[in-house]
Amino acid sequence: MTTPGSLPATIPQVLRAAAGRDGEAPWLHGDGDRMITFAEAAALVGGEVRAFAARGVRHGDVVMLVARTTPRDLICWLALTTLGAIALPVNPRSTDRELAALVEQAKPAHVIRDPGPWPQPAGLPPDLVQPDDLAVLIPTSGTTGRSKLVMQTHRAYALAGQGFPQWLGLTSEDRLMTTLPLFHINAPAYSVMGSLSCGAGLVLLPRFSARALLDDARRYGATEFNAIGAMLEILMRQPERPDDADNPLRLCYTGPAPARERQLEIERRFGLEIVVGYALSETPYGLIWPRGGRPYETLGTPRQHPTLGTINHARVAEDGELLLRNPAVTPGYWGMPDETAKTIRDGWLHTGDLVTANPDGTYTFVARKKEVIRRRGENLSPLEVEETLQAHPDVLECAVMGVPSELTDEEVKAFVVAVPGRELDLAALREWTAARLAAYKVPRFWQQLDALPRTPTARVAKHLLPNGHSPEEHDLG
Repeated sequence: MTTPGSLPATIPQVLRAAAGRDGEAPWLHGDGDRMITFAEAAALVGGEVRAFAARGVRHGDVVMLVARTTPRDLICWLALTTLGAIALPVNPRSTDRELAALVEQAKPAHVIRDPGPWPQPAGLPPDLVQPDDLAVLIPTSGTTGRSKLVMQTHRAYALAGQGFPQWLGLTSEDRLMTTLPLFHINAPAYSVMGSLSCGAGLVLLPRFSARALLDDARRYGATEFNAIGAMLEILMRQPERPDDADNPLRLCYTGPAPARERQLEIERRFGLEIVVGYALSETPYGLIWPRGGRPYETLGTPRQHPTLGTINHARVAEDGELLLRNPAVTPGYWGMPDETAKTIRDGWLHTGDLVTANPDGTYTFVARKKEVIRRRGENLSPLEVEETLQAHPDVLECAVMGVPSELTDEEVKAFVVAVPGRELDLAALREWTAARLAAYKVPRFWQQLDALPRTPTARVAKHLLPNGHSPEEHDLG
């Protein structure tokens, strides 16, 4: 597929188009009271490109950037991709050992721990990159062994940015707010590129704070924010205030979908509408709720492009795995040809997620393929058990996984965290679960924790939970 010449197809082309169209309009917020217009952002990126070139950064170089979610770090990210370098943004909370492992894996030509002072503004250089050039390496959280570095192209970011405003109904009157990291795909592909594509403002906050989120939205006039993992649940656990719905937010983009009644409760409390989507580092073109549609508890339908039309195709493999094919699919994993060949076959991305296809064209998530638990000859989804446990009034959060059995297959184990100030009776919780699930889905082993380990994007890091059995668990049969 080739993108029409009139349509920006690289990150710098999207930036240049925004500066030419909306130059004097406010764009970037988040550095105290400082505001940066689209034209000023382009000039700062141009100055940064020249500074990088003077320091020896060249087209095709891998450059590791310790990336915080701040305007200064974003200008650095944009400059690297504009120059034609391959940005490797990494978590600022990474340990020296983790950074050393990434350096060994990616072998970057340069490492930027701190972008330093703001650059002197300059004009953007002429086009230095092509749509299918690599723009970014995205580290993924490996559960075993080293992480995979997902290669993503300029085309993928441009297409995502052009699609996101249409999928949500965003215009230049909106102001997008994100606390999500620049070292993953969500914030750069959707919030950054989306705001550039439609002329909306952008608010970058360095970290998620449930206590401060609504006040930040009021301070910056944010009308949309992106949430993933447990962020909405964490927000709902905050003490209710009479002014919770008195905020400028009208939209929240999130995934996966909350239960229907919980979603409606969230929307009523905060006075906004939730739009559910599904994507991966391997492609920002996954699934999303159709505009105006409310297919509760689903992942939505395949995302399409507002100008190019149907460019994204989905199907379900015989084993239930979701497959995707579109021009925003990764070329593969950096330095891992075997992993690439296993994941991308005949142009189809094998997502590793099991789904069911619905008559209305939507898909419903079942489980991660690698997380399916085989017990007593039956396959079961940890998600179903987790949703059941999460509904108990004394359970703050939980995680369910398979553990070794003394016979065959696996046993089910539940890790549970109590709501602050409440006591968990694990035996009573087991009976409560047994009244709602088939016997083979009821956990046999139970372990209470003070908190679940999480990734920087607030997802539960199951690979960091105690592996297998432990002395602290309870065998409740």
